[in-house]
Amino acid sequence: MPFLFFNTQYLLFMVPALLLALFAQWKISATYRKFSDIRNTQGLTGADVARVLMRNEGLDYVGVEVIPGNLTDHYDPRTKTMRLSQGSSQAPSVAAMAVVAHELGHAQQDKQGYFWLQLRSGIVGVANVGSNFGIILVFIGLMLGAAAGRGGFGWPLAWAGVLLMSGAVIFSLVTLPVELNASARARDMLARNGLVTAQEAQGVRVMLNAAALTYIAAAAQSVMQLLYFVTLLSGGNRRQ
Repeated sequence: MPFLFFNTQYLLFMVPALLLALFAQWKISATYRKFSDIRNTQGLTGADVARVLMRNEGLDYVGVEVIPGNLTDHYDPRTKTMRLSQGSSQAPSVAAMAVVAHELGHAQQDKQGYFWLQLRSGIVGVANVGSNFGIILVFIGLMLGAAAGRGGFGWPLAWAGVLLMSGAVIFSLVTLPVELNASARARDMLARNGLVTAQEAQGVRVMLNAAALTYIAAAAQSVMQLLYFVTLLSGGNRRQ
């Protein structure tokens, strides 16, 4: 059995995705720092923006919590709660406006029963199991398959692991329309409520596009890893 991680085939699959992920992480960090230093014209903190949008967009039932860190913001559809990082909630910056509006975009999706958000919420349990245990089954199956050959249960076990991993891949792909749509809703809400100038709207767009790249990179990594193991298993089966 080839050594699973440090071989040419693995590098061919994973290095491009890894480079994209590193670039995406650098891009969002640099963009966030840039627009965190740019004060919005109205001097509104993220918490102020949240109050305006929640009141005007019929989202005033959404709970708001402040959590530590930067870019840790998220919306929880189970509890109808938006959790904002300290930087997003307290800073009167363009970055804070973009982040808060994006999370409220998710709240609006939830309120309207947006299909892709509902689908993502429905498969999150399967995705968690797949990401935590799928690759373990693949490793065990590959080792048993290499030792026992076609007659053993190693290869079916490895394929079961791949099937579990595919749940996490589907989750990452479903996440893309959810995040892109939330960003589109964020831009619309900010403009509709007169919270951004034309220049600030462009900054919000740049900020949200940088964030979207991180989700694209995550999806690319999960897809390429799955394809690598499918290729590896297919080759192993043929050699038996």
